[in-house]
Amino acid sequence: MTKLRHLFILALLFIASKGSSQEQKTIQFFQTDWGRTISWDAFCEKTAAAGYDGIEIWFPNTVEDQYNLKAALKKYSLKVGFLNGTNKSLPFEESLKSYEAHLRMLTTWRPVYINCHTGSDFLTFEQNKAFIDLANKIAKESKIPIYHETHRGRFSFNLPDTKIYLSEIPELKLNLDISHWMVVHESLLEGQDNTLEKMLERTHHLHARVGHAEGPQVNDPEAPEWKKAVDRHLDIWEKVIRKNWETKNIFTLTTEFGPADYMPTLPYTRAPVANQWKANLYMMKVIKERMNIE
Repeated sequence: MTKLRHLFILALLFIASKGSSQEQKTIQFFQTDWGRTISWDAFCEKTAAAGYDGIEIWFPNTVEDQYNLKAALKKYSLKVGFLNGTNKSLPFEESLKSYEAHLRMLTTWRPVYINCHTGSDFLTFEQNKAFIDLANKIAKESKIPIYHETHRGRFSFNLPDTKIYLSEIPELKLNLDISHWMVVHESLLEGQDNTLEKMLERTHHLHARVGHAEGPQVNDPEAPEWKKAVDRHLDIWEKVIRKNWETKNIFTLTTEFGPADYMPTLPYTRAPVANQWKANLYMMKVIKERMNIE
């Protein structure tokens, strides 16, 4: 009886451990510093107080700024994800070298991930592929995930072309900012779910900004007239998150509503019609509610 009792207890412990591992599925939320006008310390303090896990930023240009960033991240226990981009104003070979040098420098900071604005819609397939292959090589060497954002003006500016790159480059990993495709294709991509499915399977990070058929950012995601667009984005994001949760416990996501003039503005004054910070907090709130995250 004692032996059976021990086996029963062990079985209960095993079931409990399996249940607890399932409960660990979560999202790490990153806040964009796009439009930041305050110091790194003030921004990181505000971000941490709002409940974010980290920030997503372009690397600071000055040594002083870099020092202040590192100090603020440590002080407020925030993680960091960096942005990197192809400089489209440079000749291809020179731009490729610059892209590589900056990527390698960013890896020395050991970010959670690096998100790239890769290539150009005016480069050839092989030229864009060179940037992607280089990023994949550095990701493998550094063991830091490097994602390529679906973005206007880049190799991934539309759905059909991105599909080609995914079929030809098995290691290509996306950061899905689907708001760009909404405006490029002038729709909420209704009827494109089969094509989208392939994109979602290769998506490992999200930019949570709501676009629509006429622009990459609605003026206020809380406004009732945008409910259809918000719901469409949430449906797509949930599929991505749940797909990633099948193989890992933590998914990363950036709330990325932008400032004026990306945020629609009033004429003459250029005053934004809504509050960027409030919009991003709202996106974090509705995604947490949707995914049952406290």
